[in-house]
Amino acid sequence: MDPSLFIQGMIIGLTLAVPVGPIALLCIQRAVTDGRLHGIVSGLGVATSDSFYAAVTFFGLTVISGLIIAHQFSLRLAAGVVLILVGIRIFLSIPATMSVKTEHETYLKDYLSMVAITIANPLTLIFFVAILPGFGVVFYENSVLSASEFVGGVFLGSTLWWIILCGLIGSVRSLISPDHLRLINRMSGVMIICFGAGLLLLLAIPT
Repeated sequence: MDPSLFIQGMIIGLTLAVPVGPIALLCIQRAVTDGRLHGIVSGLGVATSDSFYAAVTFFGLTVISGLIIAHQFSLRLAAGVVLILVGIRIFLSIPATMSVKTEHETYLKDYLSMVAITIANPLTLIFFVAILPGFGVVFYENSVLSASEFVGGVFLGSTLWWIILCGLIGSVRSLISPDHLRLINRMSGVMIICFGAGLLLLLAIPT
């Protein structure tokens, strides 16, 4: 076992998870409106997708990565549209404490939805391909054990961030008033819509 691979994977997993983007906003919004576990489970979906791309990069699966890159326009188009629709839904949503219906999405749906949204963004794969050399990550052998150590580190690093972030947010959730929830929904919705629109706008710019 090479502990350095596992530690490097954890660092990279944290590096991917920490920036506040549309994915993070979705997890935060779910932690605020539905509870910390919904946010954490959503974060696990993100960590799963990050780990998938880490595995693709580790093994140098040129066929899979080539297909993803070749279809990145369609994937990013789908991701942009989905983000806009999700943003609109969040913007128009009424906080559970203010509405008659108080049912939340299932944990499975939280998880799978984040896997789908995150994996539809090939920028994660590009991140791994471009950044790993800069991190000094060296793969001495493309064995299953080595891959498991590195990918496991990525998953754990990303997961730890979502547990800490959504756990802290869930801890103060009871202190947030219905008016605060509505404001959070409005702000999150607008920002997610802007992220989705920006993704679509970038597609229209010739490279």
